Amino acid sequence: MTSVYLDHNATTPERPEVVALRAELAARRLGNPSSLHAAGRAARQVIDEARERVAGALGVDDEEVVFTSGGTEANNLALLGAIRAARRAGGPTGVVTTAVEHSAVLGPVAQLEREGARAVRLPVDRQGRVDPARMAAAVAEGGVGLVSVQATNNELGVRQPLGELRAALGAASGNVLLHTDAVQALGRTALDLRGWGIDLAALAAHKLGGPLGVGVLVRRRGVELEPLMFGGGQEGGLRPGTEDPVAIACGALAVALAVEERADLEGRLRALEDALRDALVAALPGALLLGPPLGDAARQPGTLNVFIPDLDGKVLVTRLDLAGLEVSAGSACASGSLEPSHVLRAIGLDERAARAGVRLTLGRDTTRADIQQAVDILRKTFG
Repeated sequence: MTSVYLDHNATTPERPEVVALRAELAARRLGNPSSLHAAGRAARQVIDEARERVAGALGVDDEEVVFTSGGTEANNLALLGAIRAARRAGGPTGVVTTAVEHSAVLGPVAQLEREGARAVRLPVDRQGRVDPARMAAAVAEGGVGLVSVQATNNELGVRQPLGELRAALGAASGNVLLHTDAVQALGRTALDLRGWGIDLAALAAHKLGGPLGVGVLVRRRGVELEPLMFGGGQEGGLRPGTEDPVAIACGALAVALAVEERADLEGRLRALEDALRDALVAALPGALLLGPPLGDAARQPGTLNVFIPDLDGKVLVTRLDLAGLEVSAGSACASGSLEPSHVLRAIGLDERAARAGVRLTLGRDTTRADIQQAVDILRKTFG
């Protein structure tokens, strides 16, 4: 039996174009990108072209693209780097964020608190959205150097109103930096980093059919960051260490293709999740869809988080896996945790209910046949 994979928010299968590019580049003689001989120059050219490809897809300058090992490192470099640079310059070091951010943001925020920074984690509504006016009020209190709000939540699929947030901050923001974890949004939401006034944005290639281990930090020109590591001068001195030109090129290709195909994918995922939701309701009458309603502009298509009363999400995930359906309970990064989802707690579920959420996420490779097979498995499991 072939399993059905509905865990694309955790990671995605590599695209055929990415596999082909890796094979092509692996056959070439690429040296250390910092070397001056022919093999080194060839490797440097591959990285330069990849940077241009990512910048073009995102509508930013080449110099604003920093390659990292993934979204987690990009988020850490953005938050820790910006606040530590502000502290060194005598600027404000406070951070305002939300209670539903990914651990790759909440982790560095907690570290900044240990270093003496003040942090505010704003609540969200029952659908997972933060109130722009409330965020503006938190910034207006003063002492804030950075605001961090995800573009799309990885558990609920809710889009945060980044343009509205920047507008609401207005004069209150002063020189406050706006950072977004856009790892789940790229390729499924139309990102307008310049239009939204984003100073720092984190991305990850493996969410788009690219390789694991490749991330991007978009840093607006003029934003000062302290590096997390020290050594060579790679990536503008922000990320020392010998780069992997093959992985970077493959990641850049995945980013460009995801942006190019976004509108078509968004429409197809919306139709598929409608069918899946209808089938879930029929198979599990007590199931409740969390987050914004389907079709709401605040919902990014492709993410269904379902609350199933009286069931532990992790137990359910195991039962479904044995039956041939691969899904998750909450964030993949917290899958080994015994704690209830902090996202579901933040939208008002009690501890027991927050353990009962199951996340089904669709991707570019998901078909109607996959949806039907998933529904059949759910019916057999709970019938």
